[in-house]
Amino acid sequence: SARVSSGPWLSLSCEAATQGLDKLGERCAKYYAAGARFAKWRAVLKISDVAPTDMAILENAHGLARYAQICQEFGLVPIVEPEVLMDGTHTIEQAAAATQKVQAAVVKALHDFGILFEGMLLKPNMVMKGMENTTQKTTPEDVARYTVSVLARTLPAAVPGVMFLSGGQSEEDATLNLNAINRYAGHKKPWALTFSYGRALQQATIKTWAGKVENVAAAQKVFFQRAQANGLAAMGKYEGGAASALASESLYQKGYTY
Repeated sequence: SARVSSGPWLSLSCEAATQGLDKLGERCAKYYAAGARFAKWRAVLKISDVAPTDMAILENAHGLARYAQICQEFGLVPIVEPEVLMDGTHTIEQAAAATQKVQAAVVKALHDFGILFEGMLLKPNMVMKGMENTTQKTTPEDVARYTVSVLARTLPAAVPGVMFLSGGQSEEDATLNLNAINRYAGHKKPWALTFSYGRALQQATIKTWAGKVENVAAAQKVFFQRAQANGLAAMGKYEGGAASALASESLYQKGYTY
């Protein structure tokens, strides 16, 4: 798979837009010839007193849609990743409003660019309160209700799958929230709701391994346990049992980039 995630500042509100459309078709052709069949483009938006601005939403929606169009033209399945960051003091209600506005704009742009919805995947954030909000208490059921409601209001049923990013949650929290999302019965859910985690799939494994040969077996066991837990959560069947001190550590990094 191919991945794009970078961008300059757009405004005084410190918003960014991902760059990389120039000659993307040529690169996609090379990726396809090399065996790639999927690509990912990450667009990052933030919540503040002034953000996300209409300018940032419009620019990032355009970039995601044009990228998706080019990918499909050259035989790649585009993974469309509009990430609304957890940075900030916002409430879960404010996160839901911002995420819905962003996803609606992205879906409109995908329509405008003639994207085959059956041939793409969405990788969004879960709807969560800001990591610096220490007063509001939320549960996985709250995350599930707002996250699925936003998807139900914005995402066509033709899209086969939603692969959530973890966004800095601890491994266990990401699993519990995914489990609650799949158990939520307040809306119809025509898409597969699963995971595309980085940090929340591998952090405990990496720390257990610590680069030492003698730790490989233990690290493999930790990785298998987390993968199995997320597999169950993707079916709403996780009953706990994979929590540990490492798995419960917050992985949040303010302004996270990669």
